[in-house]
Amino acid sequence: MHILVDADACPVKEEIYKVAFRHGVPVTIVSNSPIRIPAHELIDRVVVGDGFDAADDWIAERAGADTLCITADILLADRCLKAGAGVIAPNGKPFTSASIGSAIAVRAIMADLRAGAVGDPVGGPPPFSKTDRSRFLSALDEAIVRMKRGR
Repeated sequence: MHILVDADACPVKEEIYKVAFRHGVPVTIVSNSPIRIPAHELIDRVVVGDGFDAADDWIAERAGADTLCITADILLADRCLKAGAGVIAPNGKPFTSASIGSAIAVRAIMADLRAGAVGDPVGGPPPFSKTDRSRFLSALDEAIVRMKRGR
């Protein structure tokens, strides 16, 4: 089992480390530029460079049934799910094969609305909250336990 983290804008890296240490699960932090990580044998860092979707491509190529991916990127989540990986957003909401289609559709609608917005801009997601952080910790722990049991 392995956790892959789309890390450039991930607000829950410390929570990932905490849960990974408790369960003894290796983590790879993937980013476009160097990110400080704890000096620990379970934590690895991969810097992919600044090419468009370079981090996403690296993660998607390594995602599989024994992988848990952490990302807010809906299109990356879709690629990881298709590879058989588990996927959790930083707010704790899991992406599933049943939910990813509607998430992609909402993403497309919001992009269209933002592109056509004149005057009052159409906002993005709500600010990250303590509830999101708590939900993420619980979801990550549950996903690891489930994967250790063989899903």
